[in-house]
Formats: sequence, structure tokens, C-alpha cells
Amino acid sequence: MIISMTGFGKAVQQLADKKITCEIRTLNSKNLDLNIRISNSFKSLELPLRKIAAQNLHRGKVDLAVHIENNGGNGITQLNIDALETYIQQLADIKGVSLEDDRLALLKIASSFPDVIATPATEPTEEDMDIIKKVAAEALLAVVKYRKEEGSVLQMEFNKRITNIKVLLQEVIEEDRERLAEIRTRLEKAVSEIKERVDENRFEQELIYYLEKYDITEEKVRLENHLDYFISTMDAEEAHGKKLAFISQEIGREINTIGSKANHAGMQQMVVQMKDELEKVKEQLLNVL
Repeated sequence: MIISMTGFGKAVQQLADKKITCEIRTLNSKNLDLNIRISNSFKSLELPLRKIAAQNLHRGKVDLAVHIENNGGNGITQLNIDALETYIQQLADIKGVSLEDDRLALLKIASSFPDVIATPATEPTEEDMDIIKKVAAEALLAVVKYRKEEGSVLQMEFNKRITNIKVLLQEVIEEDRERLAEIRTRLEKAVSEIKERVDENRFEQELIYYLEKYDITEEKVRLENHLDYFISTMDAEEAHGKKLAFISQEIGREINTIGSKANHAGMQQMVVQMKDELEKVKEQLLNVL
């Protein structure tokens, strides 16, 4: 199964006196990088939220935010008169500003300063804590669903690219049937053009050496096995992003070896195309869980 590390989830719970919203955004990362934003009154929930997020998301850069909006009597904002008067007086002390003439203008400026308008702090209840956990769990389920949907799209892309590499490999296999015969013919022609006589036994030994040097039978078999292994790993029930990344490295190794041993223009072009397909796979694998 392919699961993306990119995801978004949101859950909302409307209560009589407050509205609780949890939003979760995830991006790709080598490890779990979890950032939780919640009001100071509910900081004790950070550890439980971190635990359930880790259990559900496993890996990626995660931004989890909990917003609590008070809409009942307990959440009515209050004006801090003392702070407001202090700010107005300090503004009036600025040279060229008159408190009597510009009090309205000073009031407008001072009202935007910190601590002038505040919401009274209230101690969260056990019920509040349980509701926030429930909302966070719903948001996490939404993220997991999003990630799986994105993963399905990625899996179709991987299947396409791996299939393209398989097609190119079959073309390489077809081309290779004539390649070694062409190499033998070229070597024999080159030797025949030499004026001096050559030892036939030594020539056969050298010919076998060069043919073995250019032989890519093992690389073709290993590459085909790696491609099949990539597909079977994708189809497994669990996500194996790191394992797929390792397999892709092995696929690249075999493609590079074929390219270095081919000594054939047509096959070199196929190798370049295989590398291009594999590079697209590697780019997308960075986002796989």
C-alpha cells in the first residue's frame, strides 16, 4: 500500500459555550517532526495529542493546531481600564501631543496595544479535555484518509513508471541478442586487418574475455527481479516507503551497470530512458510514508 505523507484533516465540535476546531497539515520528512499549537490553558493535553498523532501518522512534518473559540458568557472579553489609561498617558507624554486635545486619537491608538482587551482565563474541565481529544482523533482520521487517497494516485504513477522500465528492459533484451554477435564480428574484422599473424588460441581467449566483459545477462535478470519486487512491495498491506526507496536504488544500480557494459548506441538510448523513468519514481518516493 502506498500512503502519502502529504495530508490535511479538520474536525469541529460546537458546544453551548465554545467551538473547538482541530486542523492538521502534514508534509514529507525523513522522521516524525510534530508541532502542536494549543492555548496555554490546555498545555497539559500536548503530550497525549503528541502520542495519538505519532501512533496514526508515523512519519512526516506535522502541524497540529487546536483552536478554542468561546462564545458563551464565560468568554466575554473585558477592557483593562488601568492598562488603557497607562498607555494613553504614555502616548500623551510624547513631545507635541496634547492629552486634552487628542484624547480620542490617543484612545484609538492605545486600544490596539497588548493587554487592553482580554478574555478571562478559565480552568479547563475534564469534559473539555475529553472533547478536545475526540476532535483531534477525528481530524487524525481525516488526515489518514487523505494520505491514503493521495497514495492511491502515487501508486498509479509508480505502476506506470515501473511498467515503462519493464518495456524498455524487454527492448534491451531483444537488442542484446544481436549485440554480442556484432561485437564478435567487429573484433574478428579488426584482427583480420592486422598484417601480422595472430595466435588463434590466444585470440579466442581474448574474444571470450571481451564477450564476458560486455555480457549483461546477470544485470538483466537482477533488474527484472527488482522491478517485480518493487511492485509486490507496493501491493503489501502496510506502507514501506523507505524499503521502496532502497529497491529503487538497486534498480538504478543495475540500469547504470547495463549502460556502462552495453557499448551499443541503441541500448544506451534505452538506458537513458530507463534512468529518466526511475528518476521520476525517486522524486515521488520522497513523499511516501
